[in-house]
Amino acid sequence: MLVARLLELDAAGTLSTAHVRAGAQVSGVNARTVWRWLEAARAEGRMERRPRARLELSDQAWEVLAQAGGNVAALHRHMKEANGEVPSLASLHRAVRRDLGAGRVLPDRAVVRRDREEQQTRQALVDLALAGAREDGVAEVDVRQPPRSKSTAPSAVPVGESGALEGVALPAGARLVRTSSVRAVVEAVGQAMAVQGAVCVFGDPGRGKTVAVRMALHGVPPGWKVTWVPVPVRPSVAGMRRAVFDALALPGRFPHTSALADAAVAGALGEARVLVVDEAQRLPVPCLEYLQSLWDHLDTRITLVLCGAGSERSLARLPHLASRIGAWQEVPRLAGAEVAAVMTGFHPLWRTVPASDLTWIDQSCTHGTFRTWAALTAHLQNALLTTADAAVDRALLGRLFKRVVPPL
Repeated sequence: MLVARLLELDAAGTLSTAHVRAGAQVSGVNARTVWRWLEAARAEGRMERRPRARLELSDQAWEVLAQAGGNVAALHRHMKEANGEVPSLASLHRAVRRDLGAGRVLPDRAVVRRDREEQQTRQALVDLALAGAREDGVAEVDVRQPPRSKSTAPSAVPVGESGALEGVALPAGARLVRTSSVRAVVEAVGQAMAVQGAVCVFGDPGRGKTVAVRMALHGVPPGWKVTWVPVPVRPSVAGMRRAVFDALALPGRFPHTSALADAAVAGALGEARVLVVDEAQRLPVPCLEYLQSLWDHLDTRITLVLCGAGSERSLARLPHLASRIGAWQEVPRLAGAEVAAVMTGFHPLWRTVPASDLTWIDQSCTHGTFRTWAALTAHLQNALLTTADAAVDRALLGRLFKRVVPPL
């Protein structure tokens, strides 16, 4: 407005230094700044301030920052070593503070390192499994994806088939098996979807809760979408809001106000969608209240699935949400009577092991815990691939037990 008025005076030939000084005093700037505004307006036809370039940090930069424990100077050194375009350290500090204030959550360094090490270990096991015969005469064991065949366990689902196991890491050649617990979870989730309700899937760690939910949601009916929301480290409402926004893959940058973010999220949740929150036991009451607000919103169509070991106890802290849970579905230990059928369907390595030995393994080591069975399978694969004349017997299995059972 000021520049436009000064240009009018200039066009009429009445613009004076007094006008510029008065305009600078009103705007709270130096008179030289007002002269520069006028020069830019004459040369470029621009009345407003030139927009400043906004520094945006990539996901890779945030990962480096997380590994450095939030040390911005370490990120700055890393960017210098990469020989790329490097902003100033002060600009990096401002960008990090801005994004953190907008709800960006900086992962814990230990969590990032542990996730990377687990991914590297899983990849190494897969590489070993696909290696086949070794030149030095070590036992040849083909643990690649077996061809389709009749399994002793019903409804075996091959790993990676049509994305059925997206987000689930299992030993190479493993197959998912629809146990009685999985069928119960499938029924509970299906009933919740029918009424756009809520379900809580709970049970001790390693029982296969997440896998059961993924199997239940594989191949949802047409018109439905499934969104998995990761729970941030030390979750806050701002962090949870950002996690939902990112999980929905909404276009554009994360809004700078909670009202705009909530409006964008509610708009995306207007279509039929299953919102799965894994590790829900880590959520404090304010985060649970935020999820309830999304579910209760008049414009959303959500089926809410809360999953995690101890999630039922977390929900007990918020009776208003707990009273709305339509099904409390526990995933128990694998029953002893199911062990032989399920494990022979789970992985071909166990098909050569007598049923009595499988029962002995479960009683001595795995105790009906799928995660322990998967870890033992991976160690057994590695032992057969790296040890000459290795055989699957109780002596070998007894040594492997020590690798999968934590010391007391």
